[in-house]
Amino acid sequence: MRIALINENSQAGKNETIYRELCGVVEPMGHVVDNYGMYTAEDEAQLTYVQCGILASLLLSSGAADFVVTGCGTGQGAMIACNSFPNVVCGHVSNPSDAFLFAQVNDGNCVAMPYAQNYGWGGELNLRYSFEKLFGFGSGNGYPPERVVPEQRNKKILDQVRANNFKDVITCCKGLDQDLVKGAVAGPKFKELFFANCKNEEIRAYVETLL
Repeated sequence: MRIALINENSQAGKNETIYRELCGVVEPMGHVVDNYGMYTAEDEAQLTYVQCGILASLLLSSGAADFVVTGCGTGQGAMIACNSFPNVVCGHVSNPSDAFLFAQVNDGNCVAMPYAQNYGWGGELNLRYSFEKLFGFGSGNGYPPERVVPEQRNKKILDQVRANNFKDVITCCKGLDQDLVKGAVAGPKFKELFFANCKNEEIRAYVETLL
């Protein structure tokens, strides 16, 4: 699995810690992490949580990433933004039990975490244990066991609803302020990471017009 890490501007200073904890958990599992930044609060390319949603959708829709880890101060804004775009099923994950239940019950492809709210002494441990529960036990297996069948059925229904209700990502992005969209792909390592892994030629061509 290729996992993309995205940080918005208010919590960019924690990128190094999040990246370290994420890699420490998932790389031994055989997963790869691409760090799209922001890398520091002083980065020239400043991402808002809305732009995290744009970037998450472009990455997941194009196949450049299989899963996105993002967040903001509370995690709520990033979650709402991500779920506003096609091909992103984002859960709010604040602790290990959230992480496990989201993976098993909701089988999504993105999480938004609170990097300021309740983040204090041992904050990096909460990240580590959450990533272990999020990625260490598969996904979509259901919980508790007696609820597996209806949960898996409901996930398929949700996927059908979202496919019906959302436009494709290019149409969505073209309907937005183009400076907002361009800002979402302005990170210093975006070109290197995205074009090496993008699997959708139409989205690739659209992104090239932005750059």
